[in-house]
Amino acid sequence: MSASEEQIAKAENHFKVHFPQDYQHFLGTEGSTSRFVPPAGDFLTLDSVTELAHINEAGNVQERFPGAVVIGGDGSREFLAYDFRQEPPTLALLDTAAPDWSSAIHQAASLSALFKQFPETGWKWDDESENPPA
Repeated sequence: MSASEEQIAKAENHFKVHFPQDYQHFLGTEGSTSRFVPPAGDFLTLDSVTELAHINEAGNVQERFPGAVVIGGDGSREFLAYDFRQEPPTLALLDTAAPDWSSAIHQAASLSALFKQFPETGWKWDDESENPPA
């Protein structure tokens, strides 16, 4: 179910961030997704805007990853998060058990870029050359 502008603004206010335009568009049109993506065959979950606060609080995300907002994941033990420590924010994969940003794996510069590359590459599991500094 797609999100209203009011729901998106409420989430932005909660996290004190401004979501990138492509993510706002995704929330306003699709709202969420949870599916296998061929041909890469990896699972991609993007949570609804109404679930974001709960997911981030349950995972103690802001305490362990200051500047992060988890928006989804791999359907298992990895979070997909925006890294709002930089502008514009990029997307990183965070292990749910990690204590801090040190093990983050850069995924894409934007949600649009992730959608474009994901069917072919799936999740990046070890891409140190593209990791933003912690």
